[in-house]
Amino acid sequence: MISKILQVALLASVKYFLTIPYALIIGLQFEYAVAAIMMGGIGGFLLFYYFMKPVSRLIRSLMPAFCRIVPDGFRARFSLFCKRWINPRKRQLFTKRSRRIVKIKRTYGLWGIVVATPVILSIPVGAFLARHYFSHHRNIVLYMLGSIAGWGIIFSALLSLFPGIM
Repeated sequence: MISKILQVALLASVKYFLTIPYALIIGLQFEYAVAAIMMGGIGGFLLFYYFMKPVSRLIRSLMPAFCRIVPDGFRARFSLFCKRWINPRKRQLFTKRSRRIVKIKRTYGLWGIVVATPVILSIPVGAFLARHYFSHHRNIVLYMLGSIAGWGIIFSALLSLFPGIM
């Protein structure tokens, strides 16, 4: 039982939308499933939101040293991977990808990311976008936690209203 709850919580911390059907398929009771999904989604968001920045800084600082000490065979096989860290070239300011991200940010904004994170985006992607673009908003964490809890309530209400779906 505890292992099932942990499985559901770990899945909810990454992909929230798929977790309720999975919890019911593996035979977890409805109340425990909802509690595990809420716990996993909120815990996953907080983990990814607060620890992504230090981890990315650590990777950025260690990768040049790692690429210098790896054997030549590895470096030759993955030349593009290590070339980027050892000899960084000047990056373009505007690419198709950066323009698309700016367009999505301007079109949907903060509330688009808040609403879409548990359903369309995954929790780590939503946490990254919230941290990267909207960290200056004072209540962004509360908005995201409210969205995760709200979608959990909506999903559980739909499943309790229409039990034949699963």
